[in-house]
Amino acid sequence: MLSLVEKLEDLQTGLDNDTYIDVILQSLPPSYDPFVVNYNMNGLDKSINKLINMLVQYEAKTKKSEPSVLVGEASTSKVKGKGARR
Repeated sequence: MLSLVEKLEDLQTGLDNDTYIDVILQSLPPSYDPFVVNYNMNGLDKSINKLINMLVQYEAKTKKSEPSVLVGEASTSKVKGKGARR
């Protein structure tokens, strides 16, 4: 994501800071949708460096809270008896 912004700067496109931030936010995967909504609704500080720091913090937070999945093997048991009853 940062490399995309750097490429745009190298091309001297003359884009403003808000456009770069929009490019970064649009390039995020769907798992970052809650972050993007929060960022847009709260009108957070519009700085690329602060945005990247916030994204790093969000990623660390979501990695910690990922649920772990435990998989066990099911066993089957048969009723054992002396003889077959009818």
